[in-house]
Amino acid sequence: MNLRTCATLGVIALSSGGATTAYGQNDYSSDPYASTTQGGWQSLFDGKTMDHWRGYKTDSVPSGWKVVDGIITKETSTGDIVTREQFGNFELELDWKLGVGGNAGIFYRGTEEYDHIYWSAPEYQLLDDATAPDGHNRLTSAGAAYALYPPPEGVLHPAGEWNTARIVVRGNHVEHWMNGQKLLEYELGSPDWTAKVQASKFKDWPNYGKAPRGYIAIQGDHDGTLSLRNIRIRELR
Repeated sequence: MNLRTCATLGVIALSSGGATTAYGQNDYSSDPYASTTQGGWQSLFDGKTMDHWRGYKTDSVPSGWKVVDGIITKETSTGDIVTREQFGNFELELDWKLGVGGNAGIFYRGTEEYDHIYWSAPEYQLLDDATAPDGHNRLTSAGAAYALYPPPEGVLHPAGEWNTARIVVRGNHVEHWMNGQKLLEYELGSPDWTAKVQASKFKDWPNYGKAPRGYIAIQGDHDGTLSLRNIRIRELR
């Protein structure tokens, strides 16, 4: 999904495979959020700086992150980054690309109460399924709610190609999307979710997934190249 600006019309647009739609308008079929929450998008990356981001439990961005040709990228293990703002109910979209064997993640409603953000925040897994060890298990493959809910196969683009992640969080309801297709949905705090958490490593952190509002974060502590672009969010009522 490529972002371009139509200077003549003053319109920002998204183009994919030759098709173009107005920025802030989605064409997801059978998606209630696409039709009821028009507009209100906030960019989390201006293509030049990382002003919307900082390191986990620090005010500065870890040195491994940099901006190159309008893309946020890191090439080796470094600290996680978090948004300066917190979000409760929201829709987040971004493009991501990994190198061969790459492993990363997007965290949401994270807090800074623990040593690591993944101890508090659910994760949308970013992965090269074909090569990374976590790709052998659907529960930890690309697009999964890490270790809790698996995505279907056949949606991910391979390493070195761009994918588009979309996360919708409203109240306790969460949806993971990839490349225009819904992968999974779940209810935070439901009996099913609680049972899955108790059967996972997250059982050791009592506040995991319980914050009604928190930070968006990007995992940086795995080796390999990660690239990000077109990062935007809008709050939902």
